[in-house]
Amino acid sequence: MNKNYYVAIMAGGIGSRFWPMSRTDFPKQFLDILNIGRTLIQGTFDRFAAFIPAENIYVVTSDQYKDIVAEQLPEIPVANILCEPSRKNTAPCVAYIAHKLLHLNPEANLICAPADHIILEPENFKTTCLGALNFTANIKALVTLGIKPTHPNTGYGYIQYDQQSVSENVYKVKTFTEKPDLELAKTFIASGDFLWNAGIFVWQVKNIVAAFEKLLPELNELFETEKASFNTASEQEAIDRIYPQCVNISIDYGIMEKADNVYIIPSSFGWSDLGTWGSAYENLQKDYLENAVAGDNVVVIDATKNMVHADNKKLVLLQGLDDFIVVDTKDVLMICKKDREQEIKQYVAEIKRSKGDKFL
Repeated sequence: MNKNYYVAIMAGGIGSRFWPMSRTDFPKQFLDILNIGRTLIQGTFDRFAAFIPAENIYVVTSDQYKDIVAEQLPEIPVANILCEPSRKNTAPCVAYIAHKLLHLNPEANLICAPADHIILEPENFKTTCLGALNFTANIKALVTLGIKPTHPNTGYGYIQYDQQSVSENVYKVKTFTEKPDLELAKTFIASGDFLWNAGIFVWQVKNIVAAFEKLLPELNELFETEKASFNTASEQEAIDRIYPQCVNISIDYGIMEKADNVYIIPSSFGWSDLGTWGSAYENLQKDYLENAVAGDNVVVIDATKNMVHADNKKLVLLQGLDDFIVVDTKDVLMICKKDREQEIKQYVAEIKRSKGDKFL
């Protein structure tokens, strides 16, 4: 394993679209959504540990989740759990790990990836990541992995790329488009030069820091000012000073959409961002009536194409429903049409207004 290869697993989100299983104090990245015996963050660690030394794997998360990460990932040093005092989106998260590693190892070559993706073909994923690391080791490039689309999904961002490769399976990025409507998504698919944005990035830390210096100079200066504290006992105090001043912005919008040295690798490794109950439905086994059931004591009668999640100790009888999401927890029962799942975040906001934080 290459000692200059590092991974930052981004695990600070609250997964509100997976409510009511995902809660503020125990969000989806720490859950076994698909009932496979490993949580999402554990699965992410397993994939990277196949080709990155465990001591080079970091987790950037909210300070309230530090103990959960330590419990679920005992393989990594506790010092590798980096705690954000507040949620400021992905650009400050990347700036933090990049500046930390720059002072630890100036030759560090880094993969930044979300904690909550599903990847069904880990060997293909490994091959793709190693190819990306090899490319960024030799070229001043910011690389993103793009997923070859299988249908006009409106829940993903899209990336357009040049058709002429600059290296084996590496292409220059032309445009980024946030979640399009259905007609535009169909146009993208038909054109053949768009990929889904997987939100997995690869770069040498010195090159992403250079991009911050150019494109987000005020944010970069906050971390640069505190550089003497990184990798020391006073690092957390420095981060606690920095974060209240950080702009809330994504790495996509703040850097990737503006930089002129962005490249993409078209990829196929059985990817899903597992962002919604609908994506869980797609990744679960189904019965002969196309119901996806996670729960040992769910009985389905005369019902089709439902996503059902229930505690193994509870008997749930479902009759007569078609195309619904049914999630039963100890204190919340949610029954929602599958085609309305994008509105779950709005429902959670309404519950917060009317019921407070008790059920969140």
